[in-house]
Amino acid sequence: MRAAMEEAQKAAALGEVPIGAVIVRNGEIVGRGYNLRETKKDPTLHAEMIAIREASARLGGWRLIGCTLYVTLEPCPMCAGALVQSRVEQVVFGASDPKAGCAGTLMNLLHEERFNHQVPVIPGVLADECGQLLKDFFRGLRKKKEPAQD
Repeated sequence: MRAAMEEAQKAAALGEVPIGAVIVRNGEIVGRGYNLRETKKDPTLHAEMIAIREASARLGGWRLIGCTLYVTLEPCPMCAGALVQSRVEQVVFGASDPKAGCAGTLMNLLHEERFNHQVPVIPGVLADECGQLLKDFFRGLRKKKEPAQD
């Protein structure tokens, strides 16, 4: 999770919402990603999607058998769907997402029995630290928007 948090810091440095992800297989990071939606003007460039693409390219296939995704924020519906489709074997996330979380908060697409693949989830790993990254980022945005005091 610490490596995912490092990725989130890269996003924050660009002014992106600080979400980071890594994909690990056999103890080795095979994919990394951080949020780039604003920078690249692409709604699909979530940390998980970038990490999935990198891991698939590095491993030479779309099936991420034996891989675990670590992400600082609970996956959204798009990312949860991509994780099911990629056959990732496990998802570990930090902070829950009360607005879009689809790994147990609003729903659990990763455990949907009607799909041909279900993904075990370990929630809340370093949740406070992951959540603090987001709180600090949004606090900074609000401060920038405050009118100057005369």
